[in-house]
Amino acid sequence: MRNDPTFRLTRRGFTSVALAASAAFALPLPAAAALDVAEARTLIDKAVADVNRIISSGRSEQQMFGDFERLFVTYADVPVIARSALGVAARSASPDQLKAFTKAYQGYLARKYGRRFREFIGGKIEVTDAKPIKSYYEVISTATLKGEAPFDLRWHVSDKSGRNLFFNIIIEGVNMLASERTEIGAMLDQNGGDVDKLIAALKKL
Repeated sequence: MRNDPTFRLTRRGFTSVALAASAAFALPLPAAAALDVAEARTLIDKAVADVNRIISSGRSEQQMFGDFERLFVTYADVPVIARSALGVAARSASPDQLKAFTKAYQGYLARKYGRRFREFIGGKIEVTDAKPIKSYYEVISTATLKGEAPFDLRWHVSDKSGRNLFFNIIIEGVNMLASERTEIGAMLDQNGGDVDKLIAALKKL
């Protein structure tokens, strides 16, 4: 993704950043029998509290990178997210390539957030509701940025991987899976379909 010094974290800008952050989550899921609505909401309450803590910490962007990467690993189903973002290429990638891509991808997302969240200082995200949706749970929150009207931010939570984790984020009706897969797919095309080159490119961004 190109670094744009004129980027502003307006509602449109936040949507674009968040499309990177979650990426790849809306896969068909089995019934989440052990997970209930209260647990789903608790997970996102904790994730949101950590997001708000990071953006209000006063730490430098470089220091935020590690914080956001740890947040993804703690609350998001990163292997599923990364595999879905890689798309069809994940089927032919070796286990070592998938592992390396997942690691590079989570770092890429952390840096992508870290570079832009300074403009989120003074804003906040607040969980307002949660409900079951088919085989997963949707936790509803409201994001408020400085100088912007509040907007809808929804988190999809499942225990498919053996832990309660979020696997999708929807912002004002925009599903992040398609946007992220398109972006990573374009980057893969730019690197001649070579997953190893894509991994190297992600590490530089």
